[in-house]
Amino acid sequence: MTTTKSKVVYSPVFTDGAEFRIPTFKLLKQDGTLYKGGKKPDLDKDKALRIYKAMVMTRVLDERMLAAQRQGRLSFYMQCTGEEAAVIGSAAALDDADMIMAQYREQGALAYRGFTIDEFMNQLFGNELDYGKGRQMPVHYGSSKLNYMTISSPLATQIPQATGYAYGQKLAGDGHCTITYFGEGAASEGDFHAALNMAAVHRVPVIFLCRNNGYAISTPATEQFAADGVAPRAYGYKMDVIRVDGNDILAVHEATKAARKLAVEENRPVLVETMTYRLAAHSSSDDPSGYRSKDEEAVWREKDPILRMQRWLMKHKWWSEDEEKQLQESLRKEVLETMKRAQKRPPPPLESLVTDVYDEVPPSLNRQFEKLKAHIRKYPDAYPKSAGAVSETKKGGA
Repeated sequence: MTTTKSKVVYSPVFTDGAEFRIPTFKLLKQDGTLYKGGKKPDLDKDKALRIYKAMVMTRVLDERMLAAQRQGRLSFYMQCTGEEAAVIGSAAALDDADMIMAQYREQGALAYRGFTIDEFMNQLFGNELDYGKGRQMPVHYGSSKLNYMTISSPLATQIPQATGYAYGQKLAGDGHCTITYFGEGAASEGDFHAALNMAAVHRVPVIFLCRNNGYAISTPATEQFAADGVAPRAYGYKMDVIRVDGNDILAVHEATKAARKLAVEENRPVLVETMTYRLAAHSSSDDPSGYRSKDEEAVWREKDPILRMQRWLMKHKWWSEDEEKQLQESLRKEVLETMKRAQKRPPPPLESLVTDVYDEVPPSLNRQFEKLKAHIRKYPDAYPKSAGAVSETKKGGA
């Protein structure tokens, strides 16, 4: 057994750590120029445009789908608006084979990896092409081919799961890591602390990325914790940590790139705190006017991460106003047309209720399923016609 030597004192000395404040890493100003002393990032044109287009796609999708929810076409929605740089900038710094375990505001990471608008829509409407077969709430995406773990609603459960998955990656030795996203509200859950402790003790390749957007639904950060944000908690677990301007796409990308190197090459878990702001409501069920002011929101709208990157691209002659207009128009058109198609697709077949859990559907579950079919036949007017079209010969097998 080894212990760490510490300084010995002979009278009681207390400290609350208030004298230590973690700096914020920044590279890009809002006008699209680098801060003095900031190192030019190693980001080529093709990748920069891939990142930017994913940011714009996410914003357009969010705007249109919130409108669809207000029109009664969709039951629920959550936006990434204002946090695109924190999400997409970090995802772009990973290998596409790395695992992503998201909370519920990271659709930008999926967009960056190639999740199509059609795939987004199928999940949102829970139709027959939805990978989750309509079993999840809208916005609870998942994609095995893109290494994006299906989202769970309970807060913070993905954080210890990420530690466990990364432990498996360490044992496999394939040079991959896991990133898990969460808000500063989720960092108040016990799962957060359990995950960080396990990751530090077992030295697993995991990146804990906290989107500190100022509010846990309606609770401001000042009422969640008295310390200097979430970042200092890493010290309690002897973990590497960095705080980043979460609206600075270049800083987020470079910080995550460096964090991945530590995680993969040295099996050192890393905590990244991105300081950002949720410009939208917490969800389509939330009204932020009840807990924050329009003036506060206006200050952060001036720090729009998409506009910041757009200006940087234009200064490099990698983007133009005409290209911006074409992109916006084409995305809006595609979102609307894809949404109309997705709405018309039928729901998953009723048989899918009992598949995918067992290799072969057990007799007890089949008996329940037969009772369900009998119930639907007895009350056909209470169910969609597609529910009554269940196969009479379906008896088992996933």
